[in-house]
Amino acid sequence: MMLLLAPLRMMAADVDSVYVSTPKPSAYDKRVLRYRKHWEALIPTQMVIQNAGNMGVVSVGMGWNYGKCCQWETHLLFGYIPEHQSTRGKLTMTLKENYIPWSIDLKRGWSIEPLQASIYLNTVYGHEFWKTQPNRYPDSYYDFLSTKFRLNVALGQRITWEVSCNEHKIAKSVSLFYEVGSCDLYIRSKFIDSSVPLKDVLGLSLGVVVQLL
Repeated sequence: MMLLLAPLRMMAADVDSVYVSTPKPSAYDKRVLRYRKHWEALIPTQMVIQNAGNMGVVSVGMGWNYGKCCQWETHLLFGYIPEHQSTRGKLTMTLKENYIPWSIDLKRGWSIEPLQASIYLNTVYGHEFWKTQPNRYPDSYYDFLSTKFRLNVALGQRITWEVSCNEHKIAKSVSLFYEVGSCDLYIRSKFIDSSVPLKDVLGLSLGVVVQLL
């Protein structure tokens, strides 16, 4: 009896088995995937808030991190300079590039990045600032420098808290950082006049980076 049932079971198994072949993607499908991938790369992965840093009292913007270990960051920030000694407040825009070579894991989701190297270019919106040297200054007084754009460099550190997978709602991680930096105009002043105090050349900046994706 068992010998008679065995062929029937094999036939039933053959009927129930469904073989699905996966077609190779066409050239059009590959192009669409590349197109979507390029546009997805423009989605910001970070939110950034920074105080001072020659870019205003407070600057807010978005960022992208990338690289094999996400050691590179690009930030686009918009800041505000209050009236202080001028007649009105001013807006700033900053394009910043960070390099974070390594990270040291601590306990309970914490880590520390012992080095953050930054270079960034920022501008101030307003008619008071110029791109090329006005005629009221002697020839080559400011040379290639202008008051419209500032090139800045900074070094700092950061500490990061990784949000656990079960608690992911908005942020993947939150980083607090500080950096000490200066701009081309201040560095030039120090080279021209060594008596300029270092505290007038270097500035402290604090900030927060929220990793979204």
